Amino acid sequence: MLKPHVTVACVVQAENKFLVVEEKVRGKATWNQPAGHLEARETLVEAAERELYEETGIVAQPQHFLQLHQWIAPDNTPFLRFLFAIDLPAICPTEPHDSDIDRCLWVDERTLLRATNLRSPLVAESLHCYRKGERYPLALLGAFNWPFTKDA
Repeated sequence: MLKPHVTVACVVQAENKFLVVEEKVRGKATWNQPAGHLEARETLVEAAERELYEETGIVAQPQHFLQLHQWIAPDNTPFLRFLFAIDLPAICPTEPHDSDIDRCLWVDERTLLRATNLRSPLVAESLHCYRKGERYPLALLGAFNWPFTKDA
């Protein structure tokens, strides 16, 4: 039975710059969008909010759903990656709370797409999805009969 990893990621944009998080993978500094795994008792949107805060210190809610990517990593790990968009009014300071994140950077599109240290090809693909301009309402990902609340 296939049991893919369920992850969320956010394309965060402000002033035509995109937020990337830098972390070391096998000793090499890599760039990714704020991203991570869905945890128990949280919706996909809550997971995106939590990962954004943990990895950048930014408190913001995704505004749109962009894409669902079904992907198999080079090590044959299957993933379902839910991609969200967050447009901020201005570039803001960052303060990672996740010890795996070394720093956050605001970079332009060209720099991001030419980077040779992307965590996976999904980082560039996510930017392409964002640039296509197709946005879907978060309600598309509704949690049916959800018994948990943020305060529980």
